[in-house]
Amino acid sequence: MNCKQTANRAHCNCSYEPCARKGACCDCLRYHLESRELPACCFPADAEATFDRSFEHFARLVTTRAV
Repeated sequence: MNCKQTANRAHCNCSYEPCARKGACCDCLRYHLESRELPACCFPADAEATFDRSFEHFARLVTTRAV
């Protein structure tokens, strides 16, 4: 399977500029799940900008229908 990193970068909303995983979704997902987090693409822009990508933050957003 070919990596679609270039195409994925066009849709990546990660605001952490030095991130080496932008567009490499499998690496990004593995990295965040190991830290009990979700990647930026799971969050709306304002929530992603807080850099709180925890499961708990995501659950709060779901509860308030922000996601």
